[in-house]
Amino acid sequence: MNIKWVGAKKTIYDAVGGREWFEELVDHFYENVEINQRIRHLYPDDLTLPKKNTSDFLIQYWGGPSDYSERRGHPRLRMRHAPFQIGFEERDAWMDHMRNALEAMNPTIEIKEAMLEYFEMASTHMINVEI
Repeated sequence: MNIKWVGAKKTIYDAVGGREWFEELVDHFYENVEINQRIRHLYPDDLTLPKKNTSDFLIQYWGGPSDYSERRGHPRLRMRHAPFQIGFEERDAWMDHMRNALEAMNPTIEIKEAMLEYFEMASTHMINVEI
């Protein structure tokens, strides 16, 4: 279920309050990434660009401005993540951090469920190693 629209003409981006909400969500997410040895090695030392990329992507995906695509082109998430070894452990760690970030942001249950459903699907799709 990919619901970008809440109500008649309101996007999830609009419903949560826009860019600042997504930037705060991403900040919460990366606070946990910084200290988690299961996935920290997948990210560069400086997390500034990954934070921007993640927040811009989520903003665009959930109905906000298309800054991500204007800056980076088509998302091609699987291709962009292909250089990294992502197994079930890394995927689960990523999901744990995103769940925690969503909890901290306390969106409505409908928005939380839609986002978790998307994150589950997308993070599972990034798995590229078995073990």
